[in-house]
Formats: sequence, structure tokens, C-alpha cells
Amino acid sequence: MCLVLELPRSTYYYYLEKDLERQQDPCTQAVVDISHNSRRNYGTRKIKVELSKGNILLSRRRIGRIMKDNGLVSSYTIAQFKPQKTPTNEAKIRNQLNREFNQTEPLRVVVSDLTYVRVDNQWNYVCLFADLFNREIIGYSAGGRKDAALVYQALSIIQCDLTKIKLFHTDRGNEFDNGLIDDVLDAFSIQRSLSNKGTPYDNAVAEALFKVFKTEFVKKKSFPDLLSLQSGLMDYVHWYNTIRIHGTLGYLTPHDYKTRHLIKTV
Repeated sequence: MCLVLELPRSTYYYYLEKDLERQQDPCTQAVVDISHNSRRNYGTRKIKVELSKGNILLSRRRIGRIMKDNGLVSSYTIAQFKPQKTPTNEAKIRNQLNREFNQTEPLRVVVSDLTYVRVDNQWNYVCLFADLFNREIIGYSAGGRKDAALVYQALSIIQCDLTKIKLFHTDRGNEFDNGLIDDVLDAFSIQRSLSNKGTPYDNAVAEALFKVFKTEFVKKKSFPDLLSLQSGLMDYVHWYNTIRIHGTLGYLTPHDYKTRHLIKTV
């Protein structure tokens, strides 16, 4: 092969030796393992945080080189700017949240939204509920119709005392603003808050959650039927809440962040 490619044998053995060195490097293996365990979602910043937990100190530049050498690429792309629309909301239900996304009490404010997922050449939908306190996904559902029943299903699996929820914030979709959801909120004395019309920034945390959800979950999988979507969604939510570290939470998981808060308040 060296004769055909007109390369010296020394060049071949040089790169072979370098490749063996990279494979035997414990730092390289640690970066590769963390990338795989994150489902290839973590970039250099989060990998550096995970490495530091094992007392391995590497610069982001070196981590980037290791990722490049091993063909590891984060799922994320460069964020794109979205122009903000002028608020035109004249409805009776106002934006009570008013973009106060940093909450200091668990379950005090819950946000929600829906997105679409391709299932066997048809559109299906996913609804997620998130606690603003620790960004934990506390309720979720998947179904073939974008309606109030899908929202109700996600609401019904929340495993906590719903009376602790003081404010429920969403956009102005009909699936949220309807009699069925109104009855549930009234039963548990939960105040409603709706984004201003044409202003997605009013529900920025939910929008960001679905950006993460599509990048880390939807784009990487294909779903032959609704059951496969539902089982995959359950697995992702568990990973998101208990394993995935969040920059907003000081690189803790939602469950770890909540646990530390509970310890401090005892």
C-alpha cells in the first residue's frame, strides 16, 4: 500500500503509533465515554465540567481536539437570532409571569408547550410541563392530536401535590385556553398566565426546552408508531431529569439541584 500511495513506510508507522497513543490515553477515553454517556449531546463546556468531577483537568481546546480526532460532534448548532414581535394581546387573561423565569420555590410556577414529531409519515404531538425552579420535566404526553386531552394527559401524570402550583404559564394555544383545563386549574386553585400574542419570549423557558428536546431526542430517532414515541419519551425524560447536567443550574441535574435546595431548607 505504501508503494501504491507513494508514501514512506516511516510515515505509516508514525501515524500508527500516534493512533495507538491516543487510544491508550486515559484522558481521551474519559472524553469519549462522557460524550457517549451524554448521547453525544455535550459540547466541550459540559464535558470539561464532567471531567472535573473525576479530577481530570483539561482545557476546552484540548477536549475539542480529542473530540475531533475521535469523530465526536455535539448535536447542537449555532443559535440563530429570532426577531421579537410587538405585543398585541388584548385578552382578559394577562401575562402574570412577566418573564420572571428564575423561581426560588419548587413547583410555584409551571410552564408548558407542545411540539410536533413525525411518526410513520404522520404528525404526532408531544406536550411537556416544566418546573421553573429546577427546569425539571414533571409532566409529559404524546398523542396523535394537538388538543386539550393531550395537555390533560400530561397534567394528570404529575407526581406531586397540584395545590403547590401557584401559576401555570403557557402560550395562547386553544389546547391550553379551554374549559377542560380551566376546570382542573380551578379545582386546585392554580392561577393562569398566558403569553402576550405573538411574543414567544414570554414563554422562553418552554421554547428553550423544546429546542433541547428536538436536538437531543427527536432529530436522532425515527418512530414507526406512537408506542415507540411514548416509550422513547419516557426514557428521555428520565435521562433529562436525573443524568443530564444543565448550565442554568450550575451544571447540576434537575434532581440534584432540587435535592440540594431541600437539604438547605431543612
